[in-house]
Amino acid sequence: MMLQLGYLSLTAAVCLVLIYFGFIVINKSYSESERKKKKSYLIIGILLWQLYLGLIGSSDFILSYAFPPRFALTMIVPAFIFTGILVYRNRNADWLLHLPTKQVFLFQSFRILVESLFVASFAAGILHKEATIEGYNFDMIYALTVPIIGLVATSGPKLNLKLFRSWNYLGLIVLATVIFVFMTSIYKPDLYGSSEPILPLEAITYPYGLVAGCLMPIAVFMHVLSIAHLNRLITMEK
Repeated sequence: MMLQLGYLSLTAAVCLVLIYFGFIVINKSYSESERKKKKSYLIIGILLWQLYLGLIGSSDFILSYAFPPRFALTMIVPAFIFTGILVYRNRNADWLLHLPTKQVFLFQSFRILVESLFVASFAAGILHKEATIEGYNFDMIYALTVPIIGLVATSGPKLNLKLFRSWNYLGLIVLATVIFVFMTSIYKPDLYGSSEPILPLEAITYPYGLVAGCLMPIAVFMHVLSIAHLNRLITMEK
């Protein structure tokens, strides 16, 4: 019960921070008459996605090792499509300039808590060792470097935007390796010395599936959004 509460609490906290960033951008980018509507869209959108994840994650539909993976098709793919469309269509939008550069970058340190939950989940038998820092998941190491890089990038007379951007790209690479570990633990378990999938189906049910359907996609979204933001700032410096 405490472990489930941990996943739910972290998801709620991350969504609240996401809303906070959204409100900053909305307050600086839109007229007073438009702000209330934009904020409502943001909050309703996040709540509807959480409701959707709760319904999908609590259903038997995703409880299958069949290929293609149902949990990925219903949780991860839609979030990635949304990220790609939103950021691509707004890559030159002025509201990108209003994102708080340092805070958006430091936001990625929340993954320390995600990986801590993974370790606790392994101890509870919900995850396999290879999906944690004790195995092949090095996401916690990346997350621990985020505050350090944030300090280095802000120690000079002006923000080191290129360092921020490079570390965002590295973060995406690390997330890609984590996804690789999870997917191969289902479809190529022989890589880990097993003839059967080693990811328990319980790991993709609610609330544990919030990692795949919410926390990881939000990390990707914020990386991509930050890169688009930094690209605009770097171009303006030239």
